[in-house]
Amino acid sequence: MTSDFADALASGRPLVLDGGLSNQLESAGHDLTDDLWSARLLAEDPGAITEAHLAYFEAGADVAITSSYQATFEGFARRGIGPERAAELLTLSVAAARAAARRARTDRRLWVAASAGPYGAMLADGSEYRGRYGIGAAALERFHRPRLEVLAAARPDVLALETVPDTEEAAVLLRVVRSLGVPAWLSYTVTGDRTRAGQPLEEAFALAADAEEVIAVGVNCCAPEDVPGAVETAARVTGKSVVVYPNSGEAWNAEARSWEGPYSFDAGQVRRWRAAGARLIGGCCRVGPGTIRSVAAALAPV
Repeated sequence: MTSDFADALASGRPLVLDGGLSNQLESAGHDLTDDLWSARLLAEDPGAITEAHLAYFEAGADVAITSSYQATFEGFARRGIGPERAAELLTLSVAAARAAARRARTDRRLWVAASAGPYGAMLADGSEYRGRYGIGAAALERFHRPRLEVLAAARPDVLALETVPDTEEAAVLLRVVRSLGVPAWLSYTVTGDRTRAGQPLEEAFALAADAEEVIAVGVNCCAPEDVPGAVETAARVTGKSVVVYPNSGEAWNAEARSWEGPYSFDAGQVRRWRAAGARLIGGCCRVGPGTIRSVAAALAPV
């Protein structure tokens, strides 16, 4: 699929992704402990989302990933928000990122990736890190298709099919994006050399190898040490550009409701990921503008 974004990837210059949207919003004083997470602010304070995107653009990010990860018709319905208003909020997620790009003080071309999180994100029970939800492919498609159609109609530069825990959901997502006319990347959440549901990454990436709509494959919301092997496998199996945006390296303690352990994301790793074939590189949970600034510096032309 040809597009400006696909052409930018084909040029060979790496593009810097943003970091965790939620941690940037929390650092600005917003409480995101409810089930809608950052998507709640689409209805209550969309300007805060634009400011968070702006912080990453000005730190050197080339691509902003929208606040629609947990924005779903089902999730909004639980808050009494009907389908028409939910569609408006999904569209607003793209507009908020575009607004940040217009305000950014840079001459770089800036891009917007519309986030589509997995079914488990809507459940808000951690099942996006397990997959295999106990529902069939038809039910998954009924969940994903309406949201992806709305996001595609908002004309992002690319759809980010992200934090996908298993091949069953990936296959559904690939079927849905086939008809939308917007390029996509497919990004699994992984542990070691397997998806969170336990499937080998070779098998997982192979699903996208012949999908014209998918212009990049890779991993996100994983430990930094899981990235090198995934980059090599994704590039070898698909021949496509590789996208990587891991977490900080800290681990979430669900009982204590706190992050623990060392922050292990560093610029030296970023250079190795690039050398292995990664072309879209950024961060996920707990990775803030400071780290993205170091990523941009590490990937800058010498």
